[in-house]
Amino acid sequence: MVVFDASILLFFFDKNTPSSVPRAKERVEHLIDTLSDTGEKIVIPTPALSESLIYAGPTGPEYLAILHKQACFRVAPFDERAAVEAAARTWQARQRGQKKGGNPEVSKTKIKFDRQIVAVAAVEGASAVYSDDEELCGYAREAGMEAYRLADLPLPPEDPQASLPLDPSDAR
Repeated sequence: MVVFDASILLFFFDKNTPSSVPRAKERVEHLIDTLSDTGEKIVIPTPALSESLIYAGPTGPEYLAILHKQACFRVAPFDERAAVEAAARTWQARQRGQKKGGNPEVSKTKIKFDRQIVAVAAVEGASAVYSDDEELCGYAREAGMEAYRLADLPLPPEDPQASLPLDPSDAR
């Protein structure tokens, strides 16, 4: 079982999602295909879903319909168990001297949001988190999970039957 946050999930929904990573949408689609083919569940924590729906705006219901049609996806709530997990990890970070429970350069709200996503991942028993957010990846690693950024994702294999660009005048 793995977890996607909004920074990965948005590439599944919207082909126009901007990225500095070449062929980002293709990488995410290949990852989803690979995970789906192996029977792996992709958990979407409700805080990540909420963030994705903010970007969706009025097309939010379409995003939800697409998500629910795919058997590999499952939405997981930030529930009581996840709240306890997030609180414990934030308390531990503060005991280590992280006043806000995370990177002091990042807003307290973002830290809480990222920790909620990782808490859902931990409660769900995820082995890995996919996110293009370095802080979130750090919290996932801190919780004992693998964490992968967009640039870490492999490109899909090239089609061995690629067509050759032929000029019609060459056919004579």
